[in-house]
Amino acid sequence: MSSPEKILIVQPSWVGDAVMATPALRAIRQMYPSAHISYLLRRYVKPLYSAMPWADQLITYRTGKSKGTTGKGIFGIAARLRSQRFDLAVLLPNSFKTALMCKMAKIPRIVGFERDGRGFLLTDKLLPVKEKGKFVPTPLVKSYLGIARYLGSDARDLRMELFVSDVENREAREVLARCGLDPEICRPGASGRPPMVLLNPGANYGAAKCWRPEYFAELADRLIDQQNATVLLSAAPKERPIVEAVKRYMKHAPLDLSNKGLTLGSLKEIVRRCDLMVTNDTGPRHLAAAMDVPVVTIFGPTHPEWTEIYYARERQVAVKVFCGPCQKKVCPLDHRCMTRLTPNMVYEASMDLLGKSPRGTSLPVVI
Repeated sequence: MSSPEKILIVQPSWVGDAVMATPALRAIRQMYPSAHISYLLRRYVKPLYSAMPWADQLITYRTGKSKGTTGKGIFGIAARLRSQRFDLAVLLPNSFKTALMCKMAKIPRIVGFERDGRGFLLTDKLLPVKEKGKFVPTPLVKSYLGIARYLGSDARDLRMELFVSDVENREAREVLARCGLDPEICRPGASGRPPMVLLNPGANYGAAKCWRPEYFAELADRLIDQQNATVLLSAAPKERPIVEAVKRYMKHAPLDLSNKGLTLGSLKEIVRRCDLMVTNDTGPRHLAAAMDVPVVTIFGPTHPEWTEIYYARERQVAVKVFCGPCQKKVCPLDHRCMTRLTPNMVYEASMDLLGKSPRGTSLPVVI
């Protein structure tokens, strides 16, 4: 089979999933160095792909009731794709709609996992791993790279990778300055400054994923009191109430990035400048790993196997409960998977990553 000249890669819609796709994107570019590669993606995740060297074109679309991949939207996107005459479509999401769009765009070869009832729309069907009729938890970073390997890549590198544009760097410096921080002192590798720790207390998936605001507050105060840390709070716009709750419980005043003009693009650079991130199992966790920043990830109802990122400088903290991991968005019981996970457990994991863990300390891990 001849090498394709024009490739379309349909990207995931969630921030974390999009970052976990980067090893596959790197592998596909290495496999087809002279092909014209386009990414189809939702507009709000576009900042993740800025300065990325593996794409020749970014094709974006909006989401919403009258846009996106429903109604007239899907026909409009398909028409745009059809005009570009792609040879190959690689579907990273498992949705039916992405396969239908590519079929309507008359792309001759469509590759993806046979999920969501879309097998008849695919020319190349990859079978997900099942056991007794149920999907076996498989890390997305491996699933995505598996598509590249199916196409012929021999890549095995699971390292996630993001890039920062000059504009994003400037925006990040402006956000830090609005917080009263000197961007030069906060630059990566700057010596003589206290640790800069970013806390991410929100989560898009649902309330069950969120560690308690008072626990984040207790951790933040302890980092400030005992490590003289500069504590930053980050959140998406709809997560502002969680940030406000953390601030109310704190005795110190943290630096709230969420009301200083923070964007997804500038967040990449701010994460890159931090010494540590503490986060729920949500998108910023993957940004930290992609920027090679140590990260403590707090797991509650979600199964770590689905989102394993194989990052050596991550510490996963969780407690074993009879009802988990349940994968539910809202806990129907008492949220014991999070309430029993104490600030001291997360603090000890943080100290380990900062190189300050007392000798002999037993560190918490996912159990």
